[in-house]
Amino acid sequence: MVATTLSLLALVATSQAHTAAFAPGMYCKGGPVAGVDDQNTNTAVNPLYQLSFKDFWFQHDRGCDQVPPPSGEFLQLPAGGKVTVELAHNRAQTTLSYGGANTSDWPDGKSHPEDWNGNNVPGEGCIQDDGAMHTSNHSTAAGTALAISYHSNIAEVTLENLVVFSVLPNTPWKRIAQYDVPAGLPPCPADGCTCAWLWLPKGCGTANEYMQGFKCKVTGSSSTKTLGTAKPPTFCGTDSSKCQAGPKQIIIWNQKEANNVSPPSGQIPGYNTKNGFQPGAQNDIFA
Repeated sequence: MVATTLSLLALVATSQAHTAAFAPGMYCKGGPVAGVDDQNTNTAVNPLYQLSFKDFWFQHDRGCDQVPPPSGEFLQLPAGGKVTVELAHNRAQTTLSYGGANTSDWPDGKSHPEDWNGNNVPGEGCIQDDGAMHTSNHSTAAGTALAISYHSNIAEVTLENLVVFSVLPNTPWKRIAQYDVPAGLPPCPADGCTCAWLWLPKGCGTANEYMQGFKCKVTGSSSTKTLGTAKPPTFCGTDSSKCQAGPKQIIIWNQKEANNVSPPSGQIPGYNTKNGFQPGAQNDIFA
């Protein structure tokens, strides 16, 4: 009965689902109320669309920037290794809740074939049994990313000091997602760094985007490198000569203000080669 109740709770909470990255160190891990740990929360998954910069930035619109993780809890970034997060529509569908009882290989906690696809439905051929994936199959998943700022205080993080450091192509897809961490990332301040998980789907629904915060810490590093100043990620399409080299800002698009990319009509920016982001660790981010 308990398991059935939990499954129903997850189903209700994700009936209008989207996707977020769940892991230790995340803001709003237990929901938008400080001191409350809601294992069935989906606060962090809701998209950002046509917002002011203030409301867009680290999900201020729902108060997530005011609900940090517990003191001493960080998303661990092993320099030269991989960091793992769980992509899901609800915390209940991750191992952070209910002992992982509602998890599967997929973000919705259900079973799907390895070649999960939209079965050539009219239009974009989008997957129909989980619109939160915003894709027609694995190959068309737009890609997600992680960014880092060497400021412990989230209020001090800016577009210029928040640098995209890892890109995972063809995601979101499976629940478990592993991002390459540049070997040259230096250690964080004693109180940690601030990180963000990022996603901008390229179709199959409203052209919105996702940005959520983490307290993070680089481990196993003795690097003395510093990150360069992040610049807007120019839309370059298939012409790599037009791509912005070096450290890049997160993408802001389809918001009320502060949009920093201008793709041609009918094109959608993303964390992929169309905006100059190569797969894996971004090793061109250093000064």
